[in-house]
Amino acid sequence: MAEMKTAIGLMSGTSMDGIDVAMVRTDGRDRVERGPAFGVSYEAGFRNRLKQALEDAKSIDARDERPGILAEVERELTLRHARAVRTFLRKNNLQAAEIDVVGFHGQTVLHRPDRALTVQIGDGALLANETGIAVVHDMRANDMVFGGQGAPLIPAYHAALTAGLPKNIRADRPAVFVNIGGISNLTFIGTDGRIVAYDSGPGNTLIDQWVEAHAGIPYDQGGMIASEGRIVADLAERYLANPFFTATRRRSLDRNDFSPPGGSDANLEDGARTLAYVTAAAILKSSGHLPDRPGTYVVCGGGRLNRIIMRDLTELAQAEDATVIAAEEAGLDGDAMEAEAWAYLAVRSMKGLPLTFPQTTGVTAPVTGGVLNRPGNPGLSRPD
Repeated sequence: MAEMKTAIGLMSGTSMDGIDVAMVRTDGRDRVERGPAFGVSYEAGFRNRLKQALEDAKSIDARDERPGILAEVERELTLRHARAVRTFLRKNNLQAAEIDVVGFHGQTVLHRPDRALTVQIGDGALLANETGIAVVHDMRANDMVFGGQGAPLIPAYHAALTAGLPKNIRADRPAVFVNIGGISNLTFIGTDGRIVAYDSGPGNTLIDQWVEAHAGIPYDQGGMIASEGRIVADLAERYLANPFFTATRRRSLDRNDFSPPGGSDANLEDGARTLAYVTAAAILKSSGHLPDRPGTYVVCGGGRLNRIIMRDLTELAQAEDATVIAAEEAGLDGDAMEAEAWAYLAVRSMKGLPLTFPQTTGVTAPVTGGVLNRPGNPGLSRPD
């Protein structure tokens, strides 16, 4: 039986709202014991610096470039992650010596799979020294070296979770994990265990950008603003007519691949309502590329807390005789799943196991990835 390791996962997603921290014990294969989790929010000032970093990153041509404020923000981001780890350990009466590895996603500032270029800022060596724990970071890049899209990486974890799903979810038709973060993605688990995964379209990012620009708040909590609006049909169709949805080859998305509406396209409420519908409709439209019709959509990520997105998704799925449930209805934690995945992937990386597969990222063959950083070592080393 493969050795179990204790890992902490750290996720700062495209919504840029904060850091999710979660712990798992796993053999890096099909044994997963989920532990505690918590989140740390970014204050408005740091979120604004991250937005500036995204703008500065647009000029990057090589992965090690850090133009503008990127180098400063990378250090700030890493130190915030270190504080989050220390707080997590203290809250759960744990010592650093009890943790085998930290999986550190960092913050994606540029993702251009057509150029085989992905940049996540975050200093793995600094985080290892600050926490006293081995850190695996930069887990997307090796996939691109071998022809992959660099995303999504979570499907390997979704596959490990399927053994614990309630039997009624896994009955006669496939289950699909839907992660609605800044970008949404799908993981299809066939009744025969087959895995297919890809990005499905904009998640929360358009709604967040819209309400921040027009109401000065970071997101539409619970879909309250959207609940007061109506769908602007031609605006919704403009998004859903994007060639991304009909292209024969699935590709991973960057936060900037879809832009929020112009100020004249809708009022605040109608814009939020339309974008909530677009988020749901994009998931169903993209599911048309799956090898079989899903029976259940298991929804995780912040988007599941927007009741308008969930209502639209439920109605659209019902038209295809499918059911939509939040992750919690499947006994999972929809907030912690991405951070849990990064902990799980860090263990796989340490063991040299594949993180990505041809049917998830388009990589030429299953491939591992990540860079391992030991405490006290200012340099970087490859995984064991």
